[in-house]
Amino acid sequence: QVQLVESGGGLVQAGGSLRLSCAASGRTFSSYARGWFRQAPGKEREFVAAISSSGGSTDYADSVKGRFTISRDTAKNTVYLQMNSLKPEDTAVYYCAAHLTYYSGRYFREKDEYDYWGQGTQVTVSS
Repeated sequence: QVQLVESGGGLVQAGGSLRLSCAASGRTFSSYARGWFRQAPGKEREFVAAISSSGGSTDYADSVKGRFTISRDTAKNTVYLQMNSLKPEDTAVYYCAAHLTYYSGRYFREKDEYDYWGQGTQVTVSS
């Protein structure tokens, strides 16, 4: 079992930055690929970014590419999402997720592929 706890959300003006953190506890963290998703009111949960269990491969949604960066610190069992140049359309609840995999170089974009989810953290970007 893996427990995920997000933090770092808040209210920021357009053009600002936030860094989200997702701390994991439980089973072997290094075997889990990680992802960030977001869900705005009335919309489906959508993919934001993903990182392989090795940390060597990453992927991003087109809407955040060049502005967001996903990274992980295995020693701290934590994955981060650095969000720069934030826009009002980035407003959503952000969720981190974990997927157990033995393919250390793979990342995953589909929410149905993830086994564990955090409770979410609200990000609000004002115009």
